[in-house]
Amino acid sequence: MDAAPLVRLRWRLRGAWLWPSFFVLTIADAVVVHDLPLSGDTGLSLVGAWVFAAVVTLLAVALLGNLAGRGVRRLRPDVPRTVARNYGGALITLVMSFLILAGGLLHHPSVAADRAALREAVARATAFIGARAPAPYQQDLGQLFTVQLQGPILYRSCVPDRAGAHLYCVIVNVSKPFARSVSYSGSEPNTTLMQGTN
Repeated sequence: MDAAPLVRLRWRLRGAWLWPSFFVLTIADAVVVHDLPLSGDTGLSLVGAWVFAAVVTLLAVALLGNLAGRGVRRLRPDVPRTVARNYGGALITLVMSFLILAGGLLHHPSVAADRAALREAVARATAFIGARAPAPYQQDLGQLFTVQLQGPILYRSCVPDRAGAHLYCVIVNVSKPFARSVSYSGSEPNTTLMQGTN
């Protein structure tokens, strides 16, 4: 009996790391991208994050898989070419996971600073409206709606009156001292202003 098919099967079983590692690592990458966004302040949904991780990893494997396979063959000349490509692809999926994690960790301080600035803007707007707005707007400050206008510095917050018919809006500049950081900004909804800037 010819032993070559058994040897090839043994190598294929030993080398079948690419797709199992791809699925496991892209799921882990999705959690990372969801919790530690690579850009902006909010992460993607888990499904969106998985699609992003899967596409980026597939592109990396397609572009670099053969090169990584040749590297494996230089280290282990006894490994069949297809198995070496599989090992190389699995290594690339691992490297991509480390790069995604590193990108999320590097961007996280910026995300944390932006979120802290938003919380500060909401706190200042709430204090201003609670102290100076007409009484109908002070009833439900939990309805405050805040949008970022410029960087992590300038925000606009609006709160409806009891009937929900009118708004009281303020501009908050978190770079200024607390006492001078909030000013009245009319009653136009934030959504209308945001549409105007698109």
